[in-house]
Amino acid sequence: MSPHREVSFLYLLKQAELAARKRLDEVVETAGITATQYAALTSLEQQPDLTAAALARNSFVTAQTTAQLVRGLEERGLIARHRDPRSRRQVLLVLTDAGRRLLDGLRDAVDEIERRMTSGLTAGELAGVRAGLEAFRAGIDPDRAAAREAGAPATR
Repeated sequence: MSPHREVSFLYLLKQAELAARKRLDEVVETAGITATQYAALTSLEQQPDLTAAALARNSFVTAQTTAQLVRGLEERGLIARHRDPRSRRQVLLVLTDAGRRLLDGLRDAVDEIERRMTSGLTAGELAGVRAGLEAFRAGIDPDRAAAREAGAPATR
């Protein structure tokens, strides 16, 4: 008989992500988008003027998937492309007013998912979880951590 082994942190993290993703899928489906499209839109809301490559990194998809993602969101009028004024060859993506309205319409339901996820935590515990998740991400993605420490966005 093998000794009891504590469930790994990665397993717990993935289980939490899957549970949150299931609820998010249900919410964003009402607006006719996927969770991946929602991630892309919220990424552009937080950081306007991203390249497609940066959007791919922020949305956790491949470059090939991003091309389809961008095309679909652009066809729906939720994002737009424009030339980078600093480098005319580079194309940047930006959230449109329609994209902003769509996110605004989902905000309460998405906030409710977060409230349910964190309802068993005190404010201090929640702050600790948030800080811990940031530290985990920095530990696993040193380039992102270095860019943040330098005060530069790591996603362009």
